[in-house]
Formats: sequence, C-alpha cells, structure tokens
Amino acid sequence: MIYTTPDYYDKFKCIADKCEDTCCAGWQIVIDEDSLEKYRKFKGDYVWKVMACVDWETGTFRQDKTKRCAFLNEENLCELYKNAGEHSLCKTCREYPRHTEEFDGVREITLSISCPEVARILMDCMEPVAFVTEEKPQIEETEDFTDFDPFLFSILEEARTEMIKIIQDRSLPIKDRAVLVLAMAHDMQGRINRSQMFACAEAIQKYTKEKARTYVKNYIAQKDKASEEALTREMFEKLYKLEVLRDDWKEILHNTQNALFFTMQESYAQLRKDFESYKAEHPNIDIHLEQIFVYFLFTYFPGAVYDGEVFAKAQMSVYCTWMVELLWMAEWLTNGRNLEKKKMTELLYRFSREVEHSDDNLKLLDKMMEKKYILK
Repeated sequence: MIYTTPDYYDKFKCIADKCEDTCCAGWQIVIDEDSLEKYRKFKGDYVWKVMACVDWETGTFRQDKTKRCAFLNEENLCELYKNAGEHSLCKTCREYPRHTEEFDGVREITLSISCPEVARILMDCMEPVAFVTEEKPQIEETEDFTDFDPFLFSILEEARTEMIKIIQDRSLPIKDRAVLVLAMAHDMQGRINRSQMFACAEAIQKYTKEKARTYVKNYIAQKDKASEEALTREMFEKLYKLEVLRDDWKEILHNTQNALFFTMQESYAQLRKDFESYKAEHPNIDIHLEQIFVYFLFTYFPGAVYDGEVFAKAQMSVYCTWMVELLWMAEWLTNGRNLEKKKMTELLYRFSREVEHSDDNLKLLDKMMEKKYILK
C-alpha cells in the first residue's frame, strides 16, 4: 500500500483542553459499526453513561442544546476517554483531524484545516509544501475498487503534480496561478468528455509553458473591473446555499458581505486595489493562500477518478481559496485595514468546518462547480 502525507503531517499533536475550540461540538459525530457494537457490549461502572450518550437510532453521539457532544465536559475534555481509555473512542474521534482518501493501492492522508491546531501549523508553513510518499504493509481492509479506472487516476496524479508546481510558482501572481490551473483542468475536461483521455498529457504540458503564462496574463488584464465585482458577489452568495453547521456562521457571512459590497465608502474595485497593495507589503498573505490552495487541490482533485469531473474539482479548490481570501479582506477592512495572523487562522478553520464537515455541502459545492464560473 502506498501512503502519501504532507511534510507537516508529523508536526500535529492534539492540544486537548488548551485548544480555543473543540472538535466535539458543532456537528454530529457519526459512530462506525465496530464502535457501535463495542458500546453495545460495554461493561463496567460507566456502562449507563455510555448507553445514555449514544443515539442508537442514528448511530451518533447525543448532543446538548448547544450541539456539544454528551461526553464533552466543561473543561472541553472527553469523559469517555477519561473513564474508558483511548481504545473506547470511535473511529471518527480516533482519527480526526486526519483525513484519508483511498484509491486502488493508494492512501492519501491529510490533516483537516478545520482543526485550529492544524490551521496554525499550515499558516506557519512558509516553504512550499511537499508530500511524502512511502510504501507500507497493508494492515486495514480496503474498499472494493472493481470499477476503478487506473489510467484516469494516473492522468489525475500527473495533472495534480503539475498544478501544484504552478500554484507554488511564487514568481507569478496568485490569480495567474489560479487561472492557469483552471485552464488546464478545463482543457482536460473537454478531452475527457470527448473520450480523448490519451490527449490529456498534451493539455497538462501545454499549461506548463511560458506561452500559457503570457496568454493567461493578457486574459486577466482584459477583464473589466465591473464584471469582476459582479462575479465576486455571485460567487460569495453561493455560500448561503450551503448547510449552516454553527449558528454564528451566517453572521460571519453577513458581516463579510456588508463590509465588501454594501457599507464601504469606495467602490469594490478601489477596495480590491487597496487590498492588493496591502498584500504587496505583506507577501506572507499570498504564501498562506498558496498553502490553502494546495491543501484543497491535493485533497479533492483525485476524486475526479470516480465521476470524471476534473474541472469541478479544480474550480472548487480555487473557489474555497478565494472565499477564504474574501473573509480575510473583510477582516482587513473592518480592522482598520490591518490583518492579524490569529484572526486569519480562525477564519480559515471556521470556513473549513462549515464546508468540509457536511457531506451535503461538499456534494452541493461539487455540483455547483461543474459550471464554468470563474473562467467565463
């Protein structure tokens, strides 16, 4: 079995009650079948608490009115862990924030940026992220990959490698990198739709050339500011279509929207220009955006092997990175045109929690991103 992880993977260690947030509140924790069976056979003094805290009908842990897990105490520590040990945790609780995507003979394990500590680790990464691949004996059972297309997967792996190189090319503006990635994915999508998968290699190489960079630079330059503002509004409003996991998330969206589009003194175009000037004086912001872009692309792009929607996966990665930047931009504006790393980190993990921890949100976003929004 081939395992791949980001190079910052081993830096993570749960800080438990020292964390400013908790992974045991705000969403339902689904219990795997093996753990449910373990809880049914639970013995000892703590058995009645276990029986009461498991929702046997839905296969989840019960929550209080504030959506906190029934096992979570006032110190933000797990009572199940304290009373029955680490082996008593379900698979979700044991593995989070580790996120595994499995393919035929391949397991890719990332750390979810919905965890505040992981978000901090990623925000501290200033060098381009690398990925560590090693072969290990297969221990756990794997899924059935009867319908898996190994040729398409190899194409996606090659494309992702080149896309990440583009994203990490700091000689280019972050917007140019994003459009190059989208253009490559769009070109690939057309060839896949025409059953010309062998021609995808040509498309991949096409967008690594200087000619493509020049074309993209000119393409961006000819877009007018009014259409950019209209697209920005349209894309941000799509966040309102997603399921809300925490009650204050809509307030964050409203505040961002008001700051950027409704209550500002100058036009959005001028505001954007001012923010770009601020970023030029604080180049770490684009480095943070680069790392976020790589995170989303690495995690979700290979999933196109199951539905063939290459462009949707690439556009989703751009979209999520862009929306985080808009959250930061609004914070910059309302904070006296200044950005603090701590607040940027908070907005990053809050965005991830809302988008990545709802299967419905991921499916809806995936479907929405099939349409060519950002390149239109």
